[in-house]
Amino acid sequence: MEGTRQRILEATYTCVARWGLTKTTVEDAAREAGVSRATVYRYFPGGRDELVDAVVSWQHLQFFARLYEEVQGSTSLEEVLERGLLFARQAVLEHEVLQKVLQTEPNVLLPKLSVESKRTVGLISGFLVPYLHQHGLAPGVDIHDAADFVARMILSYISSPGHWDLGDPEQVALLVRTELLAGVVTAPG
Repeated sequence: MEGTRQRILEATYTCVARWGLTKTTVEDAAREAGVSRATVYRYFPGGRDELVDAVVSWQHLQFFARLYEEVQGSTSLEEVLERGLLFARQAVLEHEVLQKVLQTEPNVLLPKLSVESKRTVGLISGFLVPYLHQHGLAPGVDIHDAADFVARMILSYISSPGHWDLGDPEQVALLVRTELLAGVVTAPG
């Protein structure tokens, strides 16, 4: 059963890559997956909207699984943030389907990403709490507020780095020290 659901998600993703979010239909996804429309509706009773939302969520989770693998083994908060930012920005830029949909259908994709953003902030902040605890916080800083702040700033810089070159490890290290962690933790190491 789970194999069929996964096949439908992958097929829908292929269709979105080919035609975009708004032009992908349940029929397209069924044909690409080699299943009937009824099978797609069995797994996604909400139809096309539920199917597209599920694909966005699936890709979102795939991204964070890869990000987690990238920062595994980091020994400090700074290293987690630096490795994570370097990976995340590059992954976003290289994700062909994401870039295509952002160019052609941002009004369709951005609301779906906004729905995911609350969960994303929660995932990132929850992941950062042990590192923040281990590092030590500046006086008067609440650990959960700090994790939430850093998570939101990370997401902001990934999508819009401003003058920072997130492909340059030295600039990323400087960004982490001077903007992400300044005032949040005791003097970064």
